Amino acid sequence: MVAHPATDQGEALPQRKLRIAIATSGRFHVLDLARELAELGHSVRFYSIVPPWRTRKFGLPAHCNIWLLPRISLQYGLMRASHKTRWKEHTEQRFAEALDRAIAIALQPCDVFIGMSGFCNRSTQVAKQKYGAKIIIERGSTHILSQQEILAAIPGAQQVPNFAVQRELHDYAQADIISVLSQHCAESFLERGFPYSKLMRTLPGVDLRMFPPTPAPPAEPPTILMAGSWSMQKGCDVLLQAWRQLPGVKLLHVGSVADVPLPRESLFEHVATVDQSQLSQFYARAQVCVLASRQEGMGIVLLQALASGLRIVCTDRTGGTDMKPLLNDPYAIRLVHADDAMSLAEALRAALADCQSETGLRDRLGPVREQVTWTAYAQRYETELLHRMLA
Repeated sequence: MVAHPATDQGEALPQRKLRIAIATSGRFHVLDLARELAELGHSVRFYSIVPPWRTRKFGLPAHCNIWLLPRISLQYGLMRASHKTRWKEHTEQRFAEALDRAIAIALQPCDVFIGMSGFCNRSTQVAKQKYGAKIIIERGSTHILSQQEILAAIPGAQQVPNFAVQRELHDYAQADIISVLSQHCAESFLERGFPYSKLMRTLPGVDLRMFPPTPAPPAEPPTILMAGSWSMQKGCDVLLQAWRQLPGVKLLHVGSVADVPLPRESLFEHVATVDQSQLSQFYARAQVCVLASRQEGMGIVLLQALASGLRIVCTDRTGGTDMKPLLNDPYAIRLVHADDAMSLAEALRAALADCQSETGLRDRLGPVREQVTWTAYAQRYETELLHRMLA
């Protein structure tokens, strides 16, 4: 097991405000990071295709936002139009290259450049050579070669394009630090010879205002919830095998549908993707949240469900291992190996049994709630970053 990189909590850090560039395609977790780092007093610029009305919705100050979509609207439009055609990979590559160029051209002076992996081949070079910036690459999943191996072993799953592999490896080589969200992601880099000193692991956060504790739902029918893409990558075929061993149990899915057909049983309910602000009402309907992923960096939906009071059943490739030490109840999170439908069914059965006597408001986190906020995440990130800047 790999621990967090060490920081001396007894040593006071000097107050240093940084110029921070954050580059991404979509929102991911880095929009929340941008907002919170700005709140801590740093000068933050957020480069993305996320429209200003949406960044404002998530609390990012307008002066932090650099909207790049108008500069690459053609490449973005072609990528969207070819989503289900044989040109999909080609247009995705052109979009990634165009976004990278746009970031590099728009980039303002910065001390730190934080870029989502795969989009920053050129912009990292500009940040480093022009401004002398420290380069942090945010990798939301396992090492790209580990991800490629996992997906290649899943018949019918969407594979990692070759261009994406090459862009990821280029970003890793440019990085001073690779930032990951979970233990198993850190280990995937170490297994491939990446230096421990260049890894940073920080547990992400959740908006507790959106995900307060919820009342225990009716006992009948017992309900398990899965939030996210209905896909092979998220192990939904394995989840179906496990669920079908649990007669009388309802399975509620909230999210998009990818490469696994939806079941037709009466106790299955599918709800199309909803805005994050609406998710709490669905967590309130279930006793247990499940994530059977074969490949996942950090299941932030698990943190949302935990904050909402649900018990968790997940694989060891979801970040559940990182959440477990937060809790006094050793059975609040049950971990199983990926691709093991029998163990998944047993864990779900046990978790539902634990819920039978629960009544009233479900506050699973209790005194550690403030440790899983986005503010706490940014403070951990800042502490680690300042130590690295001073090293």
